[in-house]
Amino acid sequence: MAKVSKNARVAQRAANVGSGRDFVKVIKSIKDPISGKYTYKELMVHKDKVKDFFEQNK
Repeated sequence: MAKVSKNARVAQRAANVGSGRDFVKVIKSIKDPISGKYTYKELMVHKDKVKDFFEQNK
């Protein structure tokens, strides 16, 4: 197995801007106030907008 230097990985990450590695899957549980049951909202979100996803609809 070949080793890759840290500088090469950083440069490669910069070259892959906008690729699928910048997205994460987030799952938020939402409780129904009437029945008390939980539903789950799953979404693929850019890693910079994860905080916004969890803050909406509080």
